[in-house]
Amino acid sequence: MSKLFDLTGKVAVVTGAGRGLGQGLALGLAEAGADLALVVNRTAPEETLKAVEALGRKAVVVEADLSSEEGAARVSAAALEAYGKVDILVNNAGIIRRTPAAEHSYADWQEVLDVNLNSVFLLSQSLGREMVKQGSGKIINIASMLTFQGGINVPGYTASKHAVAGLTKALANEWAGRGVNVNAIAPGYMSTDNTEALRNDETRNRQILERIPSGRWGTPEDMKGPVVFLASSASDYMSGHVLCVDGGWMTR
Repeated sequence: MSKLFDLTGKVAVVTGAGRGLGQGLALGLAEAGADLALVVNRTAPEETLKAVEALGRKAVVVEADLSSEEGAARVSAAALEAYGKVDILVNNAGIIRRTPAAEHSYADWQEVLDVNLNSVFLLSQSLGREMVKQGSGKIINIASMLTFQGGINVPGYTASKHAVAGLTKALANEWAGRGVNVNAIAPGYMSTDNTEALRNDETRNRQILERIPSGRWGTPEDMKGPVVFLASSASDYMSGHVLCVDGGWMTR
C-alpha cells in the first residue's frame, strides 16, 4: 500500500511555496519523496528550502510574478531546465483583497484574477502540455470554501475560486484519457496570512469556530495528506474532483 503514495523520482512544482499553505504542501510532497521547484514572488522561501533539503530532496527556487503571462512561462521553463520533466503541478499561489463590492476597485479585481485564475490556466496549459506528451501527470489546483459560497467583501476572490473549480473540471475532461489527472483541494478556514484579519476579529473568529465541527482553524500540516494523495498513484481514477479539507465546514 505504501507504494501507492510513494513520490520518489517525481518532480513537483509548487507555487506560493514560501510560507503558509504552500509551505505545507511542498513539505508534504518532499516527505513522500518528490523533488521540488519552489515558486515565489517576493518572499524568499529559505525556511521551506532548508526543510526540503533536510529531507534529502532536491529543490530549486524560481522567482516569478505570476500575475503576468511572462511569469508563468518563466516557471515552466525554469522547472524543465532544472529537472527535464515535471510530474506534479500544485497551483497554490493566491491573493485576496477585502473590500465591499460597491467599493471594490477594478485594479484589485484584476490583480486577484490575474494571480488566482489566470496563472492557474497558464501554468496548467504549459506544464499540462508536457505531461500529455509524457503520458502522465498530476495537476492540483487550490480552490476554497468560497468555491461553493459567496463570502463577504471578497467579490474578486470568490469569483476566482469559483472559476478554479470550473477550470479544473474542463482540463480534467480533456486530459484524463491522456494520463493527466486534474483535481483541486478546497481548504477550509486555515490559519495563514490571508485569514489574519478574520482571526483578529473576535466576533468573526468566534462565529467561524462555532460552525467548524472540528472546533479549530486548519493548519498547513493538514494539507500534507490530501496533496500527497492527489499527487500519487492512489488517486489515478480521480479526475475533476474538488476535495474539501475543511474540518467539516461544508457539512453545516
